[in-house]
Amino acid sequence: MSVLLKVESLNKSFAAPVLVDFDFSLQKGETHALVGGNGAGKSTFANILAGLVARDSGNILLQDIQHAPRSRREAQKLGVTLMLQELHLVPTLSIAENLFLHRLPARWGFVSRNRLEEQAQQALARVGLESLDPFTPAGNLGIGRQQLVVLAGALAEECKVIILDEPTAALTAKETEILFSHLHRLRTEGKGIIYVSHRMEELREIADTVSVLRDGRRIVTMPTAGTTTPQLVSLMAGRELAAAAAVGTHKKDRVALRVKNLSSGQSVQDVSFQVFEGEIFGISGLVGAGRTETLRAIFGADKRDSGSIEIGQPLRQATISQPSDAVRAGIGHIPEDRKQDGLLLPHGMRVNATLACLRGIFIGGGESKKVEPLRDRLEIRCNDVDQPAHTLSGGNQQKIVLSRWLLRDVEVLMLDEPTRGVDAAAKATIYHLLRELAKSGKSLVVVSSEAEELMAICDRIAVMSAGRIVREFTPDEWSAEKLTQAAFQGHTKKTEALST
Repeated sequence: MSVLLKVESLNKSFAAPVLVDFDFSLQKGETHALVGGNGAGKSTFANILAGLVARDSGNILLQDIQHAPRSRREAQKLGVTLMLQELHLVPTLSIAENLFLHRLPARWGFVSRNRLEEQAQQALARVGLESLDPFTPAGNLGIGRQQLVVLAGALAEECKVIILDEPTAALTAKETEILFSHLHRLRTEGKGIIYVSHRMEELREIADTVSVLRDGRRIVTMPTAGTTTPQLVSLMAGRELAAAAAVGTHKKDRVALRVKNLSSGQSVQDVSFQVFEGEIFGISGLVGAGRTETLRAIFGADKRDSGSIEIGQPLRQATISQPSDAVRAGIGHIPEDRKQDGLLLPHGMRVNATLACLRGIFIGGGESKKVEPLRDRLEIRCNDVDQPAHTLSGGNQQKIVLSRWLLRDVEVLMLDEPTRGVDAAAKATIYHLLRELAKSGKSLVVVSSEAEELMAICDRIAVMSAGRIVREFTPDEWSAEKLTQAAFQGHTKKTEALST
């Protein structure tokens, strides 16, 4: 293989140094993974290559030619394409228009609908979406399909280097398989792939080489074969991480949350469960099973058609028609999409962490004094508590949302995909915090697409399928295989009913 991209002594600072004397190289036909804690510099490096951020100093050569793009479009013309973790589709435009937004096929100033449709169909076919109507509004698609549309747009470019930032975060196993097949094909064509991911298990499957970043510096580069997850996590964190605390500390005679016969639209059908004081209760299932909608209905974010909610000791009926009612009842909620539903992005931790207890803050005063200890406890990396949330990494943003409910001190905390887009070291911090909350008597409901995550932190796991809870497992009963089999149970019953 020959060198495709070479980076020497790259430096970038914002309020503080983000990249320091950073060196990197990428060969033709190589997939090179970048791992590191939130704020380690991975995204900044990707943004510099893609023309979104200007470097302060350093040298970048793309096929022995100086690479200094001044915009994302210029970088694409030079052969560098960035597929961002956060989706940037225009929901009101069609899939086809999003795919070729900056290069719509036109003649005499008019867009050629036939040529646009043809080009869009070719692009969609490359990612297994040939059945989609190219003129469907992008906003009508689920997150997983939107992610594949973004990939289709990236692959439609004539690229030399493709950068993928957490590309599988919202994908199903089948969609991830499709993505990896295309990446393997690109590699055989001589393309260079930079793969940024927090999912350690993916690296050995997709990457040839891995570089670990910490505090803006490249700590080590090594072949992916033979590396272990504990080894990479220790390098990322700069220290050995303790194992998660044991489960099973909850009080089985004290119910803290009881949900009975909850229904909401077609997504949630007659869901019932209870959570004990000090218990972490997991909800597993496929995308679209109704997990997110269940939490939203409990929290009052979605309309509840029927059902009741009881909370506290002793149990009391909770009348919840909107999120403020849930908060007053003692329920907190961390949403799946933190940027869209969980944060005021222009504001910092001081504002975002105090949103759920403004009255108490107003009476007691001293916002910073209340927030700064939480910043230290959660190891949130920010210059100060007023640094805008949109300038922070995804993991630090997630910790800010979590700090809101620590400050409010709710009895029940519901978390939807709490570690999505969070690095392994930050995951360990969050896991330990959840166990600490449970030990202190708080009750937690955790939705996650990762079976291993649920099995690592939960006392019980319920599986949802087609809007219903179909099975419940205890630690001595569960396995990843059993959870997956149960997730398909509701769909199997529907198929059988339709065939009779």
